[in-house]
Amino acid sequence: MVLLRSVGLLALLVSVQCLSREQLFDYGNRSGDQILDSGTDSVRELALEQTLFFFKGKFDKVYVGTNGFISLAEPIDESEYLGKMPASFGMIAAFLGDLDTTDGAGHVYFRQDKSPDVLQRAAEHIGQAFPSDDGIEPTHAIIVTWENVAPQSEQGRVNEYEFTRNTFQLVVANMESASYAILLYPEESMQFGSTVINDEDQLVEVGFNEGRVAGWFSWASTQGAYYRITQDSEESISALAQDTNSGRPGVWVYEIGTSPFFTSITPGVVTEVSEVSEVTEVTEVTTEQTMVDTPVPEPSVPWIRQPSEPLNETSSPEPFAESSTPDEPQYRYVNPRPKTPQQQPQNPQVLIIDEDELNVDVFSYNYETCSSNKHKCSVFADCRDYAAGYCCHCKPGYYGNGKDCVAEGKPQRMNGKVNGRVYVGDSPSPVEFSNNDLHSYAVTNDGRAYIAISSIPSSVGPSLQPLAALGETIGWAFALEQPDFQNGFSIIGGVFTRQAEVVFQPGNERLTIRQEFVGIDEHDHLLISTELDGRIPEVPQGATVQIEPYTEIYQYSSNLITSSSRRDYTVSMPDGSARTHSYVWTQSIKFQSCPHEEVLSAAPASQQLSVDQIFVMYDSSNQLIRFAMSNKIGSIHSGIPEQNPCFTGRHGCDTNAVCRPARGKEFSCECAAGFTGDGRVCYDVDECSESPQICGPYSICNNQPGSFRCECLDGFQFAGDGRTCVETERPVDHCQRGTHDCDAPERARCIYTRDSSYVCSCLPGFSGDGRICQDIDDCQPGRCHSDAICYNTQGSFTCQCRSGFHGDGFSCTPGSDGELTACERHREAAQASSSSSGGYFFFRPRPAVGQYVPSCDAYGAYEPLQCHASIGQCWCVDSSGQEVLGSRTEPGSRPMCIDHNVAPPLIGPTPRSDISPLTPGANLLFAQSGKIDHIPLDGNRMIKDESKTVLHVPGKVVIAVAFDCVEQMIYWSDITQPSISRVKLQGGETSVLITKDLGSPEGIAIDHISRNMYWTDSILDRIEVSRLDGSQRRVIFDSDLINPRPIVADPASGYLYWSDWSRDGPKIERSGLDGSDRTVLVQEGLGLPNALTFDPQSRQLCWADAGTRKVECVDPFSRFRRKLIEGIQYPFAIVSYGRNLYYTDWRREAVVAMDRHDGMEVEEFLPQRRSRTYGITVTYPQCPAGMNYCSRDNGGCSHLCLPRPGGFTCRCPDARDGSCVEQDENF
Repeated sequence: MVLLRSVGLLALLVSVQCLSREQLFDYGNRSGDQILDSGTDSVRELALEQTLFFFKGKFDKVYVGTNGFISLAEPIDESEYLGKMPASFGMIAAFLGDLDTTDGAGHVYFRQDKSPDVLQRAAEHIGQAFPSDDGIEPTHAIIVTWENVAPQSEQGRVNEYEFTRNTFQLVVANMESASYAILLYPEESMQFGSTVINDEDQLVEVGFNEGRVAGWFSWASTQGAYYRITQDSEESISALAQDTNSGRPGVWVYEIGTSPFFTSITPGVVTEVSEVSEVTEVTEVTTEQTMVDTPVPEPSVPWIRQPSEPLNETSSPEPFAESSTPDEPQYRYVNPRPKTPQQQPQNPQVLIIDEDELNVDVFSYNYETCSSNKHKCSVFADCRDYAAGYCCHCKPGYYGNGKDCVAEGKPQRMNGKVNGRVYVGDSPSPVEFSNNDLHSYAVTNDGRAYIAISSIPSSVGPSLQPLAALGETIGWAFALEQPDFQNGFSIIGGVFTRQAEVVFQPGNERLTIRQEFVGIDEHDHLLISTELDGRIPEVPQGATVQIEPYTEIYQYSSNLITSSSRRDYTVSMPDGSARTHSYVWTQSIKFQSCPHEEVLSAAPASQQLSVDQIFVMYDSSNQLIRFAMSNKIGSIHSGIPEQNPCFTGRHGCDTNAVCRPARGKEFSCECAAGFTGDGRVCYDVDECSESPQICGPYSICNNQPGSFRCECLDGFQFAGDGRTCVETERPVDHCQRGTHDCDAPERARCIYTRDSSYVCSCLPGFSGDGRICQDIDDCQPGRCHSDAICYNTQGSFTCQCRSGFHGDGFSCTPGSDGELTACERHREAAQASSSSSGGYFFFRPRPAVGQYVPSCDAYGAYEPLQCHASIGQCWCVDSSGQEVLGSRTEPGSRPMCIDHNVAPPLIGPTPRSDISPLTPGANLLFAQSGKIDHIPLDGNRMIKDESKTVLHVPGKVVIAVAFDCVEQMIYWSDITQPSISRVKLQGGETSVLITKDLGSPEGIAIDHISRNMYWTDSILDRIEVSRLDGSQRRVIFDSDLINPRPIVADPASGYLYWSDWSRDGPKIERSGLDGSDRTVLVQEGLGLPNALTFDPQSRQLCWADAGTRKVECVDPFSRFRRKLIEGIQYPFAIVSYGRNLYYTDWRREAVVAMDRHDGMEVEEFLPQRRSRTYGITVTYPQCPAGMNYCSRDNGGCSHLCLPRPGGFTCRCPDARDGSCVEQDENF
């Protein structure tokens, strides 16, 4: 007996750390898994994307079963193989038994996966099990997860394991000529090892069954091999979670098939587990404790039932973990850690000793290795492992810190923005910098650097000339290196922070410069962000600045570089006088070096930057400040300067070449990597043409000077390694997929929200939580006429006038009008059927769908709108009661149907009281083939669950959509039978405005102030105008147009904008609304500018281009152009509202919202019925403020009043009459 006392104590723990549930491969809804139907013997076929090798066979499909297996042929009934193995069909038995998922708690998930993370992890498991095998590179995986499955109990038998559940996983990894099975058994999730088969407890089986195979003669077959992992013993079952053949308890790996030759199933060879000591701090002990040596108990196996052991009802296992749902986090893989030997107890003995007597070197397992982190290095770098981690090193011919590497001799470009505020002289107001562009170019083989900053106003531009320091860090980073010295980029790469303090003499003005260098982007440009804050002395307009050559010493230490100096500069005044001034300069550069190697060891602790040939200039006409300088990095000691041209920079090599010094003044020129030539002249190498497969599958290659760029195809994105393109993961719509748990569709509706989530709601006529919905007795007093009988139906009710009365049940009048109409006969027959079958509804746990009863009007005719309340759907019918094809809507929305007595060519909204109006406020309207839908807007957010169809136009293709805010009218164009039509937003008859002399009207613009309509025609190649009712048509342009499509009006300013997506010469143009002053705004860098919108608040014209896959904006007046986003798919139309741009996308079949300030995508709406989305516009509750010269009395014009900037024009329609007068008015 030993007596111990301690205040700060440690405990040494030695134990076996078996596999945990969290360390399974990711699974569940968010991983894109399919879910097997609930049941006791469910099976689902899975067609494979890659061949699976099993024994001697090759298979392109498998079958996933509830009973813990996947088979290579369609399985027979479970009674033919459970307890009767080997089976007649091929099978991988992960945990074969009579399993059950009918209670909804258990699930079987399965999927195919080609993502790099999954394949890499599978390769790691296989490599650990077969350490001598090389070339383990899986290209395809099948992942099947049995989660919380229960043992099936026999009928009439007490379920002794009511709360026992097992979770286990099978991963099949396929390569080009071999397949492997990985079996994973988390110990805490394995709670039973036998199931009841034929009223007897039988142990589960794990193994590989070949099934029946062809014999020597074609008419005969024999039973193939059966490789069994478990035996008829409980110990072999418990060993699944505690033992291993891969070096990790609970993980088992087997080679299950090879091609072209196969010998046998091969198990992994690593059966030993390394021991790990862990030091754990124990709670403070303040009293004396006695510790007695006791024998270590043998590990128990709680999940194997002992036959002779009575069931203890009070000590049942803990309830199973809840199943994964869309709202819960999915299981995440954690890197495996070394485990202790399996023979150690599960509850280890704890030995408490004094802290002072303990001296233990704690082993820390390191995960920072190249095998899992090499993708973080530059593509031009090698990864090296060190004792404490890894480091990246640029390959020969490149320089940098390994994370960023650039080719020796290749010029380097830099881009960035300048922000902040600077006070000039004694001015009380600062000059603001807001995203001013900074561009720089460094010629690395001679040390020259050029810097330019744009949009610098003249109030500050001249005074910035002394600050060549703005670009000094760029010069230092790419300075010409003297022998045995290194420039900044060679040492620390392209990610660092630089802060400089400038104090001017004699006025003591102070300026802070902060710059963030954030690395090299995909275009090989180094990105810089600059912040300025402080005051600088004023340099008068027209004065020039000269800066004398200077030197500066840089001091290097771990993760920090500092320097300081004094600079003199001379200001030459316009009158010829000159003054010399100075400033004191201090700076610090902070960076993160590789922590596992002393990266500065090769660089001297102090180096001197020499700067000469300094040139500064402020270009007032272009508002540019320019700096240029020549930079060398070398020794701080004076000595004989190097004379070799490679070190002086006077070598004559191409700017894309590196100078290689030789003896004396001899040297050679060598083209930089990515270029070819003799060094004096170098040409770019087109890697994309020379190596077409250089970018790998699902990607395209774009050549760049000295390099190339890989881009993923549509629907793919870069994986975690930044190089491999994998299929884009999207949230799972369980409502569309049918994997929700809402009640039947005739009683409930599943509503997809976002991020794989959904809500359930009962349909009208039912009550409940959406998962269970009960019928409501709708026959409440007052529902029907007093002389009518109410019949309750599932989810609805019907009314029928009593005998001797006539009507629709809501209105009954005495007497009869004679023979019933077709609608009334239909209704009576349906009511009779409904009432006759309604007597046993009460006794059904899930009643049948209610009877559809047609609606008749007061005259006995079919109502144009018919609804079936039980299923929540509505549709339009013709006068004979036949459904109008394409008019049926989803639950929760109603179509707009026309009265049978009116026969316009389109189906539009009708002035019926049961048509719900649009949501008050702003709404998005967008076209989808034969209909126009709307989405209410709450600020900048789309209220997706309130979207519905506004207008049905069956058989038509709606292209353009526009809105008149004055009369609240929707305008649209159809290209099947070319026409332009309109309808009131809140209902009414549709009006066809124009049908003649149209080819393909694809864009509509409304001038709500002048009451005119403009449209483009891409077949007739012209732009026309008319009054809003379609009268007084006039061609505005019919020349120099090939494929005009989008068109927008700015009525308040009098401008008209449109784009022409001609593949030979795409362009965006502008004119006055009267057609005057036509000009091309944008022509460079366009592909297929399909979509166009004008934002009156920001005065920005924005477009989406399906060719360049970009969204860009331009100020029509300054012509300043900016890119918002690139990499979109196939935009068709766009509209601006608030801070967002909303565009329709053909390929995504969606409406996408993006922030027009930062270009970030913020929201996506996927219509319930997926098809191409076309035109889009915004409805306003009231018109935006504004007026023009035609807004009052039509400008005094007899016919068309067409505004323009500063005036208007009276124009006659092309079909002239004698009363029309044309005139121009200027103001």
